[in-house]
Amino acid sequence: MTYCVGLYLDEGLVMLADTRTNAGVDNISTYSKTYTWEQEGERTIVLMAAGNLAITQSVVNMLEEGLPLEDNDDGAPETMMTVPTMFQAARLVGRAVRQVHSEDAEAMRAQDTPFSASFLLGGQLKGRTLRLFEVYAAGNFINATPDTPFLQIGEHKYGKPILDRVLCYDATTLMDGVKLALLSMDSTVRSNLSVGFPLDLVIMRKDTQTIDLKTRIYENDPYFEQLSNTWSDALRNAYLTLPPPDWM
Repeated sequence: MTYCVGLYLDEGLVMLADTRTNAGVDNISTYSKTYTWEQEGERTIVLMAAGNLAITQSVVNMLEEGLPLEDNDDGAPETMMTVPTMFQAARLVGRAVRQVHSEDAEAMRAQDTPFSASFLLGGQLKGRTLRLFEVYAAGNFINATPDTPFLQIGEHKYGKPILDRVLCYDATTLMDGVKLALLSMDSTVRSNLSVGFPLDLVIMRKDTQTIDLKTRIYENDPYFEQLSNTWSDALRNAYLTLPPPDWM
């Protein structure tokens, strides 16, 4: 399992994913689940994946090789570098998921293996709107909005409460968004052994069509340790200052 979170903010996107994969307690590996396509000043697209690693890697490889255009099978294949909009990028991911399903799902059922895959897709093309999508295993998708400014895939339940309480599309800055994403991940890492370091962080500022920052955060990262410890102390102190219920 994994955990990926994307924050859709007025200033841009913050996207964070872990890298742990496991096929049992004695088979744990590290794989990046973050993929980027960038043509500076023209387009920047980021994809994060959760679910069965074989499925998600097949989808990404198919996106790299390209899929035939829906209205012209004889034309050049469509890729993330040729889609005209982010909506069409989400449709392309959905088509790739359905293609992998048509090829592999029956064999997987025969092995009692579920077809599990989901994706976060964020980015912007020049002259177009910044978008953030969640693509499901059926190939359909939803997009983040100012009313619902974050999307999660994988083990999302532990990292959701702080986002529900704090995140605001037009009031949360990119810098504050980074802190929120890291705290959301910290809660998940603490509560679920199937999510772990290192973490891949991508920051994208609106209307620049470039990646501001793409970095990997390791378990002994000084800032992450400080953030985690400070947050734990703040929660503990807040709990201790709460008044007792008057009915006791």
